Amino acid sequence: MGLSNVGRDFIAQAIINDGSPTFFDNANAYIGVGNGTTAFEKTQTDLVGANKVRKKVDADYPIRSANAIDFRATYGANDANFDWEEWGVFNASTGGVMLNRKVENLGTKASGSIWVLTVTITVNN
Repeated sequence: MGLSNVGRDFIAQAIINDGSPTFFDNANAYIGVGNGTTAFEKTQTDLVGANKVRKKVDADYPIRSANAIDFRATYGANDANFDWEEWGVFNASTGGVMLNRKVENLGTKASGSIWVLTVTITVNN
């Protein structure tokens, strides 16, 4: 999973609360999924697929345990019914900051199915 340039800049901004950043908390965190297969580039600011959907994280998420943060979102029967080839964590339903992006084949979500995606971000030194 790659950290985007805007994600990197957000972390620097948040450390000193420069300009009132929008945090990746329960009020603002989203997980996006898409069908893009283009390799990750740190200059990307959104998912690249023609089909993409962002879902707000579930109640009580994100959860931090020491240096790991879990984000979880539930995609309902009519949400994101396409090949899941990429995902990212965002701080807005549209626009905002894409913290990271990963190109990964998670399968094809069919209409009528409910999928839950959990993303764990571990901060290491």
